[in-house]
Amino acid sequence: MSEFSINDAMKNFMQKSRLKNGLKSAAIEQVWQEIMGEVIAKYTTKLQIINQKLFITTSNGPLKNELMFQKGLIIERINEKMGPGTISEVVIN
Repeated sequence: MSEFSINDAMKNFMQKSRLKNGLKSAAIEQVWQEIMGEVIAKYTTKLQIINQKLFITTSNGPLKNELMFQKGLIIERINEKMGPGTISEVVIN
């Protein structure tokens, strides 16, 4: 029987698990303020990742407009912080 480190076993589990999106969403919520700033974080009500798409929910109209213009920057900053390929698209709700 081959030996696995706990790290390898967790990575293998995460690659096969449906929990991966939820854990990434939770991780982004933790660094969202650092990535986008205090004001944007304050008015963002929900962050969710589904299949490399980041869904951002806010009820603030001007913020929605601003986030629409910053989609490329959001993708770049998140992938820089969380690892390449974490996000490929941003959807503003």
